[in-house]
Amino acid sequence: MTARPGHRTSPGTATSGPGRGEGSPPPASVRPAVRDGLGVGISVGVSGLAFGAAAVTAGLSVAQACVLSLLAFTGASQFALIGVVGGGGNLVAGTLGAVLLGARNGLYGLRLAGMLRVRGWRRLLSAHVVIDETTAVATGQPDDRSARAGFYTTAVSLYLAWNLSTLAGAVGAARIGDPRTFGLDVLGPAVFLALLWPRLTAGRAEARVAVAAAVLAIAATPLLPPGVPVMLAAVAALAGLRAPARDRTADGTTGGTTGEMVGGAAGGETAAETAGDASTGSGTGDAEAAGGTAGEGRKGLGA
Repeated sequence: MTARPGHRTSPGTATSGPGRGEGSPPPASVRPAVRDGLGVGISVGVSGLAFGAAAVTAGLSVAQACVLSLLAFTGASQFALIGVVGGGGNLVAGTLGAVLLGARNGLYGLRLAGMLRVRGWRRLLSAHVVIDETTAVATGQPDDRSARAGFYTTAVSLYLAWNLSTLAGAVGAARIGDPRTFGLDVLGPAVFLALLWPRLTAGRAEARVAVAAAVLAIAATPLLPPGVPVMLAAVAALAGLRAPARDRTADGTTGGTTGEMVGGAAGGETAAETAGDASTGSGTGDAEAAGGTAGEGRKGLGA
């Protein structure tokens, strides 16, 4: 997927004002966005197999696992919850950890509100699918029309794939066994690296911020509850991007997005938990890493 830094404009359109990036680009201009969305949605969605199997193993029924995926549509947050419950932990503690892990989606909503420009009941539907993958695909497009195409293509394909694979994993839990044997835990980090890579190579400032945020998340993962490390990394990323953003605004460009930087930090947290669980054998991190959606939580368009 190609993500181009700079203003999100269509050819021949103004770079500011309510109609920024709107124009009338030909239909072919959205094809790369649709292709990106389908690729990300399907590849990440199949990791729902691991969630379905892990949920039933933790004690949930098939119906409960499916309802959780339908209504919450979270990745690592869902795994964090069932990991705590399956380990005999408190349901309230598991829920709080899941909520913290998904709280960063509010930041994504702030970033996407101006691109999607949805109103009324459609705003609620769009908010439900504001996650790492949809944000990364949308912000990697050159104009707002392509961004919307990428966002909704990713949302629909990922939602369908995630829920169908959750059902399949829950029904076939006895045959699937340990989800890690299929290597599904590498899908999330691999996809996020692919999404983040264009930003890492676009400029040194973005690369430094992304690496620092990931290192911070990895270092904090063994010390803090699930969800807190990625929020800590998000705050650090915002602070790190603030000064470079002023410089880019002065010369008429905009660089890497907060959503992608935070997504990279989320991938770092997931990778850290995977490494920790390899040595301790704990279930929560393994399940969270196997989810591969890197911490999607409750959604909200914050503007």
